[in-house]
Amino acid sequence: MKQNWQNDREYMSYVEDLINTEEVQSLGEFTQHHYSTRLDHSISVSYLSYRLAKKWKGNARATARAGLLHDLFFYDWRTEDYDGGTHAYVHPRVAVKNAEKLTELSDLERDIIIKHMWLATIAPPRYKESYIVTFVDKYCAVNEVVVPVYRNTLNKVTSLFKVAS
Repeated sequence: MKQNWQNDREYMSYVEDLINTEEVQSLGEFTQHHYSTRLDHSISVSYLSYRLAKKWKGNARATARAGLLHDLFFYDWRTEDYDGGTHAYVHPRVAVKNAEKLTELSDLERDIIIKHMWLATIAPPRYKESYIVTFVDKYCAVNEVVVPVYRNTLNKVTSLFKVAS
């Protein structure tokens, strides 16, 4: 998914103070969905959610900011233990605590971050923007896992046909 988020002035005006922090940049050190970093994933979720919120007359600023911060946790969820429940339940709460160290969160932004794992957790989102980030997060996760595998498989099949011809 090619996105031109760096050149979108409105989007950057909403997230620039966050995206350049050491905490957010450090997400680039964590693999998220096998083929992407947590930073790349967070930016993808943030930017696509922002665009949808604008289109559907939602709060684009809150959506962009909370989308960027929705996975602001600093552990490898595949290998590290965490107390308090499943990763789907724990990491949004950790992300909110970490986000609150960077910026003041509105009730909307807090709901977006806490509820982005709905369907894997019980409590549904309260706001339209929370639903947007929830479903964009799932869309991006699938894209980050399936598309690289599909491309790799397609390349192998194409190579086999070239050898056979």
